[in-house]
Formats: sequence, structure tokens, C-alpha cells
Amino acid sequence: MKNNDWKARLNVVYSTDTDYKYELKNTGDEQQTLPSRQQNLTVCLDRKQRKGKKVTLVKGFTGTAEDLKNLGRELKAKCSTGGSIKDGEIIIQGDFCNKILELLAKAGYKAKRSGG
Repeated sequence: MKNNDWKARLNVVYSTDTDYKYELKNTGDEQQTLPSRQQNLTVCLDRKQRKGKKVTLVKGFTGTAEDLKNLGRELKAKCSTGGSIKDGEIIIQGDFCNKILELLAKAGYKAKRSGG
């Protein structure tokens, strides 16, 4: 850290200690991505709070946000539909539970279907 990195210290107002050293919290402690065989994913169909539209949810991914984003991008492309990644879940527009279960099994993931 540079001595004059003031943006990292925005919440520190004042210190009377002349030997004070501000310590940054380590924000890079993202969980390591488990191998696909060790992932326990759950695939379910959801309609709640979506105005009756069906979406397929993939839950239970353990790993970095970047790897989750890449898996979501791959699933959306294979299903030829839209979707997003929110709160650690992959959201695929439409009812693609069976197709996603097949795709995940081919990629080596342990996935099961859930009721919701």
C-alpha cells in the first residue's frame, strides 16, 4: 500500500497516535472453487415473485464469483436463453431443468433436481 492511498482510508477520521498504521481488511478471501466432482448443485424451477414466468435456478455452487459467472454464461449459451447470476445462484429464463441437469452431468458436476 502506498503511503498516500487515502481512498482506502475514507472511514478513518483522525488519530492522535503518531505511530498509527491503518490496516486494510483483506477483502480477497474468496472461497476456492471446488472441482466439479465435489460440487453439490441443486437445480429447481421457480415462479415466485416473477409474475408467473418460469425460471430455472442452479444453487449450491462453491467457488469464486468469476467461476460462477463463467458457468452461468456457459449454461445460458447452451440453453440459448437469457439469465443472470445473483446471490450465488444462476438464474436461467425458462424451464430448462432437464437440459441443465444433463449439461452439468456431462461437465462432471453432481447435480440433483429439487422441488423449489
